[in-house]
Amino acid sequence: MKAVIMANDLFASLRTYLNKVSDGERTPAELANALNTWVKQSGDVLKSKIDEEVHNTVTRMGFIKRDEFDELKAEFEEFKKSQSSKAPQSVKKSAATPKKKPAVKKSTTQKKSAR
Repeated sequence: MKAVIMANDLFASLRTYLNKVSDGERTPAELANALNTWVKQSGDVLKSKIDEEVHNTVTRMGFIKRDEFDELKAEFEEFKKSQSSKAPQSVKKSAATPKKKPAVKKSTTQKKSAR
């Protein structure tokens, strides 16, 4: 809808300037200059709207900017370095303590021969 309004504004402005050129109030150079100014301003507004919409959509989707990602990545690398320099490698508990062998029950025949 806004594009239609902007197009109508452009056509109305062009019509006004063309009337002034044909009446001799304005020169064709002034018309071209006004048109160039309008195109530049419209392009800047459009670019701003697109940037805003992309930012809102990306934020809503949960994405972050590349520079934010790079900052987080650098912070994480620093954290990993600080953790590895502070704490030595921990030994697994199961490897540190040997397993007990189950006690072997002597049968009754072994008990008699041991007497």
